[in-house]
Amino acid sequence: MNHIFRKVLLLHTVYVNMFLSFCFVSGTAAMNERQYRDMPTHGIGRWRHLLLKQAPKKKKDRNQQKELVSATDTAYGTLNVTVSGYDMTVVEHYSQYIHNFCNRLNIKVADSYALPTKSTEVLLMQEQGNKTYVDAVLKTHQRVIQLSSLNASLCPVFMDVILKNQPEGVQLSVQEHTEADYQARFKARPELEGLVAQINQIHVPNKTS
Repeated sequence: MNHIFRKVLLLHTVYVNMFLSFCFVSGTAAMNERQYRDMPTHGIGRWRHLLLKQAPKKKKDRNQQKELVSATDTAYGTLNVTVSGYDMTVVEHYSQYIHNFCNRLNIKVADSYALPTKSTEVLLMQEQGNKTYVDAVLKTHQRVIQLSSLNASLCPVFMDVILKNQPEGVQLSVQEHTEADYQARFKARPELEGLVAQINQIHVPNKTS
């Protein structure tokens, strides 16, 4: 009789342990679930929907010309300091020197850019005959530092310093900025312009009387 009672007690203990372990696993799974989504405080930290919708920013036109500064009694307007030469390294370093020198003197640099490279062919004529051949191709590199509102009293000192530090083989010119100087920044493409003109002629409707 005691032997049977022990078996019953052992089976009861096993079943109780299995039931408790099942309850523990199910309780842990329930705790891992995200119950807070159904709560009233869901999304309490959101704030972007409170902001007003802003219109998308328009892209700036890079090819748009900047406003020119007119000259006054004590300052010049918009000036172009043009550096040109055949050695690109020397031209680039000299233009950087002028730019840094303007920053030291608190001279406003409105823009700094490079102009399209110009190629010049050197032709030689043969000793016997009238035919010519290309002996060399010279490439002229240009850099422009555009100054704005240069003080008239500071201009002589500025010019004296940059002329004394001008390297050999480099040309320097200072002149007022014009519309032609702005158009010179862009490389001409006659073939493309001709195609665009033909397309425009095709799409123009014929005028009927």
